Amino acid sequence: MRILIIEDERRLAAYLQKGLTENGYVVDTAPNGIDGRHMALEGEYDLVLLDVMIPGIDGFSVLEHLRRQKNTPVLMLTARDKVEDRVRGLHAGADDYLVKPFAFSELLARIQAVLRRGATANAGDPLHLRLADLELDLASRKAHRGGHRLDLTAKEFTLLTLLMRRQGQILSRTTLAEQVWDMNFDSDTNVIEVAVRRLRAKLDDPFPVKLLHTVRGMGYVLELRE
Repeated sequence: MRILIIEDERRLAAYLQKGLTENGYVVDTAPNGIDGRHMALEGEYDLVLLDVMIPGIDGFSVLEHLRRQKNTPVLMLTARDKVEDRVRGLHAGADDYLVKPFAFSELLARIQAVLRRGATANAGDPLHLRLADLELDLASRKAHRGGHRLDLTAKEFTLLTLLMRRQGQILSRTTLAEQVWDMNFDSDTNVIEVAVRRLRAKLDDPFPVKLLHTVRGMGYVLELRE
C-alpha cells in the first residue's frame, strides 16, 4: 500500500518514512503544500498523512483541493491542539486528526483504523482481498490460505498485496521494483527473484493448487488456473 507524507519537518518526515517502510508500506514525501497537493491529486495513494502547518499552501487548503476530486483517506498531523483546528480539519473532510508529539505505534493504529473505515465505506477498494482459498486483510496485515496463517515479512505482504490487487495481470519486474521497493529495476540484481521465491515457498509450496506463476520473459501473475 502506498502512503503520501506531506510534512515540512525533514527529520520527522524521514522518521515516518523509515518506520512506515519497515512496516511494509511504500512511502512518498512532499516538503510543502504545493508539491503535496500535486502529488496527492496526480498519484494513486491509499492514504495521505497531511501536516497542517506547511509552507506554500497550508494543510487545510490541500485537503479542500483534494476533496474536490478524490476520496483518498487523509490523516492530519499538527502541533496545534486547539479544538477548533481539529473540528475544522474534520469538517473539511479529514478522516482523523493526530496531535504532535505522538507515538509511532499510535500512528500505525490510526492508519489501520482509517483504512478499515475507508474499506467499509468504499466497496470499490476493499481491504479484504480473496483469491480461491487465499485471503488478505489489509487493515490487520494478515494473510491466510486454506484457513492457515501465512507468516509473511512486511515486504512479502506488500508484494502479495500488489499481486492480489492486480490478480490476473502479468506484473513485470520493473513494476514490482517500483511499487514494492520504490526503486528503479536493475537487471543485475536478483532481489525480485529472491523475494518471489520466498513468497512462493510460503504461499504455494505447502498447497496442491499453485497461485503464483512465472511468465517467462514477462514477469509474474497471481491467478487460479484450471
